[in-house]
Amino acid sequence: MESVKRTFDLLTNAEKNFPKEIALAVKRHGKWETFSTADYRKYTDLFSIALLNKGFKKGDKIATVSNNRPEWNFVDMGMTQIGCVHVSIYPTISDTEYQHILSHSEAKMLIVSDKDLYERLKHFVNDIDTLEDIYTFDDVKGAKNWQELFVDNAEKEMELFPMIENRKKEVSEDDLLTLIYTSGTTGLSKGVMLTHKNVISNVYMSQDYVANLQPGDRALSFLPMCHILERTGNYVWQSVGLSIYYAESIETIVENLQEIKAHTFITVPRVFEKIYDKIILKGREMTGIKKSIFFWAVKIGDKYNPNPKERSKLYNMQLSIARKLVLNKWKEALGGHLKGVISGGAALQPRLARIFWAAGILVQEGYGLTETSPVVAANKSYYPYIRFGWVGVLADGVEVKIADDGEILVKGPNVMKGYYKDPEKTREVIDSDGWFHTGDIGELDDMRMLRITDRKKEIFKLSGGKYVAPQMIENIFKESMFIEQLMVVGENKKFTAALIVPDFDYLHKWCSLHNIKYRDNKELIRKPKVIARYQQEVDLYNKQLGHTEQIKVFRLVCENWSTETGELSPTLKLKRRVILKKYNHIIEEIYSQ
Repeated sequence: MESVKRTFDLLTNAEKNFPKEIALAVKRHGKWETFSTADYRKYTDLFSIALLNKGFKKGDKIATVSNNRPEWNFVDMGMTQIGCVHVSIYPTISDTEYQHILSHSEAKMLIVSDKDLYERLKHFVNDIDTLEDIYTFDDVKGAKNWQELFVDNAEKEMELFPMIENRKKEVSEDDLLTLIYTSGTTGLSKGVMLTHKNVISNVYMSQDYVANLQPGDRALSFLPMCHILERTGNYVWQSVGLSIYYAESIETIVENLQEIKAHTFITVPRVFEKIYDKIILKGREMTGIKKSIFFWAVKIGDKYNPNPKERSKLYNMQLSIARKLVLNKWKEALGGHLKGVISGGAALQPRLARIFWAAGILVQEGYGLTETSPVVAANKSYYPYIRFGWVGVLADGVEVKIADDGEILVKGPNVMKGYYKDPEKTREVIDSDGWFHTGDIGELDDMRMLRITDRKKEIFKLSGGKYVAPQMIENIFKESMFIEQLMVVGENKKFTAALIVPDFDYLHKWCSLHNIKYRDNKELIRKPKVIARYQQEVDLYNKQLGHTEQIKVFRLVCENWSTETGELSPTLKLKRRVILKKYNHIIEEIYSQ
């Protein structure tokens, strides 16, 4: 790895140290399609040659909108090794955002994965002056396939091939690698400028957190590759010699984990919440002694402490029995070979981390932002560098200090170059001393362990002058299996309230057990027995909160919140202003009483 300074050096490093028959794989139409390290190199260079043939120059922008697949890597390495800049875009954003990103970035080429995206985005070629053409990865009738770019002339190919090496030499670690447009929760997204050095420094930092992985181990990838966490993770897996498998879809994650017997994957907390809810639901459907044993094991798991010195002999004996009878089956259900799982993007409920660790599934929560490439801190896979409810120990080479108002400030080689075409917003977040202001509130202890308590901009004040940190409250309530989403409200009001989206799958099964009839979800959330059951949940979790933080009033809403309907960002964060506007009539009704 000594010679790895730019992302495309990772492929050269893999050729030298980890050549394998399965470097990348993807499940399509029910079958795994595999690509060797040699295939990876072949398609990377063919794409570079194609771009050179079309006259692409250093600094030109190429945009992709794609699902996770080996081809994403081929074009990523192919464009960056000749100095082009990769603009990787989420497939789930609005047309307004697409228009903004494609025009703002001045992308010259757009590559999309499939027919639906092609039909949706093809008109931008005519609408945006800089955009010259659109290509597809899949074979789409009427569309240009990306492989049509390849030079069908051996003599021409041989003529252009030496140019790749020359162009590589012209790319320095300080050159722009990518523009990643942060989803944000308000307004149009900003283009984060990350250099090769930003990302590669983070790859080196991250290797320390995955030290238990070995060359030849298998990683499953399903978070969007345009998300900096999955993208840097993708580079980390390559840097340590893993084979990377791309899931068929978000619905097939568990099936794919079992098929490839994965050793690791990167996820967001919601995936674990869903897995846990399904497991518990199966337990509730059990009867007799099986049900009693199941929930006894869960109770033992809830008490798990990662510090072996603080676990009694009696507890260790109980844990061994709980694992043998119940908890080991959880790990087997996820393929049975997991060594460690990275969780990021949002706060992980400590209870979930605790019980999955008890089951032998080592969930390592981390913290970072797009602007920090992303990793700032993460939990390791062993004590004392694991602490539930904390985001882990700072990465080597990263400096963090806590400002007077509690904000986390970061400095290091992983901090972005700035926001593209926006020096004013860059100055707002990177001060004259080079500290990046994260907007998160937290604390740092003597072991360099970091804890996040809330978002600076989201903390609000009640009319009585007391401050409320909504994220912390929301994370506590989302431990409930009855709750899919929850947003705390109450800025400048007398008390704290909440909008609750039920977990309708779980609620429907609960209603079936309690013989509650309903026509649809709209009618369901008005049922007195349902409201009373949610009041029990609110009362239960309120016990963990101070008086001003407690939810005094709540309302159930019947619409699921998603990126498609606009309430969630592509990274699944609440778009608070959107939700406040959408449910303004309900909020006004709450506070009019």
